[in-house]
Amino acid sequence: MSPTPAYLNQIRTSVPPHDVHSAFVRFARTLLEEPRARLVFDRLATKSKIDHRFSVLPAADDPEGECVDGAGVYSRRHFPTTGQRMELFEKYAPALAVQAVEKLSLGADARRITHVIVTSCTGMYAPGIDLDLIETCGLDPSVERTMIGFMGCYAAINAMKLARHIVRSAPASRVLMVNLELCSLHFQLTHTLEQMLSFLVFGDGCAASVISAEPQGLALDSFHAALVPNTRDLITWNVRDSGFEMFLSGQVPGAITRGLQRAASAILGGASPASIDRWAVHPGGRSVLDAVEQALTLTPDALTASRSILKRFGNMSSATVMFVLQSVLDAASAGERGCAMSFGPGLTAETMLFHKV
Repeated sequence: MSPTPAYLNQIRTSVPPHDVHSAFVRFARTLLEEPRARLVFDRLATKSKIDHRFSVLPAADDPEGECVDGAGVYSRRHFPTTGQRMELFEKYAPALAVQAVEKLSLGADARRITHVIVTSCTGMYAPGIDLDLIETCGLDPSVERTMIGFMGCYAAINAMKLARHIVRSAPASRVLMVNLELCSLHFQLTHTLEQMLSFLVFGDGCAASVISAEPQGLALDSFHAALVPNTRDLITWNVRDSGFEMFLSGQVPGAITRGLQRAASAILGGASPASIDRWAVHPGGRSVLDAVEQALTLTPDALTASRSILKRFGNMSSATVMFVLQSVLDAASAGERGCAMSFGPGLTAETMLFHKV
């Protein structure tokens, strides 16, 4: 007897109200002391193909002045401690999560949710977002709750993998998945170009989804994790005294290209990339998308959905691939096959094959 199929029924997304991308670019370049570094930063900011990124913190009226944000969190003389950043996460994260879930318009079906899975690598507190959602969104208090923390940009695909296991083992289950990241809370005071460039792409966002055995939306067909050897140090994310510190090496795109070339057959179940109708690739940055396109020899329009999300929102860590999947879900026709993938610490590519029902 074959297992019960699982389906990603619907996806809704939310971002905070403050568009901070241009303000960040103006502020960040002033922290670079060498004229050549500023020139390189300006050029790469333009080549990033990002127009908008959103934050729970408002942009300063004059980002070339004392503070980059209107709340005075990031000033030239003082950046917040880890504790202060977590207080901001507690303050802003619940409302953004509720906003995304409410867009699902669950109504009375909220009580039919049996499981809640929350992913985040940018904040934590207890009682957490899972309990905030129960209290605010009318979920059954006995709902089963799972928090997936600190897995980075590929956490949403791991969460869908878990949701699929749940539905296949208990077909009456209805899983609410929430992917919430407040990346803007972890900007670090730095004068180095490489680290500043890693902050150039990140923004805040949240996605909420329902996964069940009801045959509507995207069928979650299979998953595959590809760990690229000898790349452990290329992406790191550590808790330190002044927040969560990221290192993102310039070698990441090359490693992704090599890793996907080796793992393509396993990821696609032996099929060719040309057989995939829809690609939902996590837009970790323009160079990441270029690397995927090169590795799989994709057509120039194959990653249009990913490039559009990058342009409009930047990289929102675990939430981002769900923004892309929402676009794919809305555009795909019944029967079309797709592949989703996200990249993160390891260096790991978490991938999923799906089709529209």
